Amino acid sequence: MNRASSSRLSELPQRVESNRMSMVYATPQSKQSFGKLNIPKPQSVTSERRTSFFGSRASGAGMARNSTFGGTEKMKDPRPLHDKAYVQQCIRQLCEFLSEKGFPGSMSVKSLQSPSTKEFLKIFEFIYCLVDPTFQMPTSKVEEEVPRILKDLGYPFVLSKSSMYSVGAPHTWPQVLGAVVWLMDTVKIFCCMSDQDLLFADFSDGSTEIEDGVAFNKLFLDYTAETYNKFMQGADTFDEEDADYLAKLKRLYNVDEGLLASMEEKYRMLSDEVERLEKESQTDRLMVKRTEKVKLQTDLQKLQSYRSNLESFKANLENKASGLAEELEASGLQVETLKQEESRLEHIFSTQKFTPADIERINWEKRELQQTINSLSKSLEQAEQHMWNEEIALAKAKETAEVKLAEYHKLARKLKLIPVSAENACGHDFEIRTSPEYGQSTMVQCRTQIQQLLRKLITDVDEECSRLTDMKLSLEESIEQVNSNISDKANDLKQLREQIRRLDEQLEQDMQDIAHEEQKWSAEMESVETHRKLLEKKVTLGYDESVEQLKAAQQQYHLVLQETNEERRTVVNNLASVLHLKFLEDQHKRVDRVYTEAFREDEVDIQKMKDIMESFITKVNSM
Repeated sequence: MNRASSSRLSELPQRVESNRMSMVYATPQSKQSFGKLNIPKPQSVTSERRTSFFGSRASGAGMARNSTFGGTEKMKDPRPLHDKAYVQQCIRQLCEFLSEKGFPGSMSVKSLQSPSTKEFLKIFEFIYCLVDPTFQMPTSKVEEEVPRILKDLGYPFVLSKSSMYSVGAPHTWPQVLGAVVWLMDTVKIFCCMSDQDLLFADFSDGSTEIEDGVAFNKLFLDYTAETYNKFMQGADTFDEEDADYLAKLKRLYNVDEGLLASMEEKYRMLSDEVERLEKESQTDRLMVKRTEKVKLQTDLQKLQSYRSNLESFKANLENKASGLAEELEASGLQVETLKQEESRLEHIFSTQKFTPADIERINWEKRELQQTINSLSKSLEQAEQHMWNEEIALAKAKETAEVKLAEYHKLARKLKLIPVSAENACGHDFEIRTSPEYGQSTMVQCRTQIQQLLRKLITDVDEECSRLTDMKLSLEESIEQVNSNISDKANDLKQLREQIRRLDEQLEQDMQDIAHEEQKWSAEMESVETHRKLLEKKVTLGYDESVEQLKAAQQQYHLVLQETNEERRTVVNNLASVLHLKFLEDQHKRVDRVYTEAFREDEVDIQKMKDIMESFITKVNSM
């Protein structure tokens, strides 16, 4: 698969207009010199909406858009490079990319806020070496090499040469950062395409050889022609063509969908495993295990206490069961007695003759006894149910009491009341210990004792707080009094210093006035003597310098005039190869007009200089 045959990294239609202008159409920039002509650049003669070279074919097919080939219009960068949030996002992406690719240096977001030119060249060389490993940054003319490389790679916007001299400046760094981010995205696309080449190379069958990628080139050209026709008709998405193209490629290279699915599943599992290991490596496993150990020990203590409670509860149930067994045994004996009585009565009934009145009386007694048995059975069931409910309520009450007791102990430890040797315990035992033998009276006694100790502790704390408050108020009053005394003394000292300073200034001023008067009278005599000699010498030197300046100005004027004529001829020659004859005549007239104005201004300046020289000579002669 020969995908790298073209200079562009993507084979899709180019969405961004190219800014590669020929040097024939560019106005040469002259060096900065005295009397430089300000010649405006010619406006673009191309239309705002450029048409395709295949205009007749496009109009015949009824296409809805114009082609982007063949234009010279400069593209404006649509990215918000002057937005601080966008710039910070680009800096973070660049820093992550450099860290991911193993940049051989320390690079952070802070250092990328305003990098030096040397750091920028290192970053640019590192990123470009990902595309061309043999690349080496030249040691000279770097400000021309970097824009040229970006232009060759297809960067659609202009990066000026002057921006390479001050890369980290606030007005140039956003544009340079945009170019670096574009180069970074280009490298990402290049790496992705390289990975795709390796992926499809795995599925190529050794038995079927494709000579120089002829079949692939045919598929790709068909795909490009079809999508370009859709693009010229106004379409922006090509999902159906992409799917069809991908299916043909899979058939061409015998792609195994099952193997791809299994590899994706394996990759997902490995990614989950790596993510889990990274999370585990980020946390301190020893601290986690220690925390788990403390939790397990706490749970073990709770289970042990719960087990002891269950054992005590089991002992109580066993005692109750033994009592119920005794009652059951007594009831069994009573049942046996009743059965014997019943057998005796049946024997009597079988041996004796009863009257209907006796039979009715016996039946009535039988019904009464049966009702009594039923009522006693119901009472027994209700008693057992009530006992079970009471046991459940007792267990819940014990759990609630244990929770409240644990909260009390936790709060007491936080307040440093437990154990007896704690800071705020004062030798008293505030801990409540549980025991199965404790009753309601014992709990009330413990509660009363602890409340009395706590009230006494609160009273002591209140007294200590009031004492400290009184001490604080007295200290604040003392501090205020001392501060007022200090401020009074400081004001007095300030006034004394001000008086001393005024006296010193007055004395110094008087001494200076006396010395100044003495120097003035002594220097005045000397200056009067030397004034005449200096005046004659200065007049002679000034005249010579003025003559030399006039000659230098005339020489500079001739040089400027010659350079202006050369620049005019250069501009006229360049414009003759690009512009129309009419536009050239207008431009020539404009150049002549500007040249005439400049010449007139220079003549006015020379005339002013001559006037100044004449006036100066006149003054010298008059003196």
